[in-house]
Amino acid sequence: MIDWRDVDWRARARELGAATAPGGAPVTYGLIALCCVVFLLSPLSGLAPVRGSADALLAAQAGYFERWGVIPGELLDGSAHAALTPLTALFVHGSWLHLLGNMLFLYVFGAMAEERMGHAEFAFFYVCCGYFALVVYAVAHSESDQTLVGASGAISAVLGAFLRLFPRTRVTSLFPFLFFLPLRFPAWIVLVFWFVLQWLAARGAGSGPGVAYLAHVAGFATGFLYARVRFRGGVRVKAPATATEGESKP
Repeated sequence: MIDWRDVDWRARARELGAATAPGGAPVTYGLIALCCVVFLLSPLSGLAPVRGSADALLAAQAGYFERWGVIPGELLDGSAHAALTPLTALFVHGSWLHLLGNMLFLYVFGAMAEERMGHAEFAFFYVCCGYFALVVYAVAHSESDQTLVGASGAISAVLGAFLRLFPRTRVTSLFPFLFFLPLRFPAWIVLVFWFVLQWLAARGAGSGPGVAYLAHVAGFATGFLYARVRFRGGVRVKAPATATEGESKP
């Protein structure tokens, strides 16, 4: 029989509080929710009401990109609006496929990185690395007038940090050349392979419309270096991660 007088009620209360405390990755899930809401309210989703003809819809979409996206040719002009666009562009996506591909990668790799870094630091890391990646692309293509949007640079930084923090964590991946068979590999194999693809694509890409591979490379390298400098000690992995890799890249 338990002698209730001998129970340390304060310790029990702390244990209960720890067991029932909300876990997960609130910053990661909040970023996903914010990007989804922004897209749903934009003229790109097809759900926001835009009166007029198809030409009016195209004009609304073009104006939306120009207002919230990064235009490399204007970023270095020094205006306050242009300086803010690398921040606003992180939450703007050009299509459903663009949005879902980016959010999938953030969902898979963001939670563990956030748990290791802490919520506030992860939010700071995400925004700063994403901003820097877009600026690097803009500086490299300073003559371009093509609008740049998307969370790709920030999510690439998350991938780079994940590689440094959890290199041996096995992730489930789907590779097109392996007939999309779900195979499990250490994270370092999957992410290094992904980075090499981005690097090769960046070397052959121009400044026209398409995927901003250079922003991926810059974000990934920045995230890896940040995690390498900031987290020198050992890493405890509480649960294995499951990732989906394929044609869709952030």
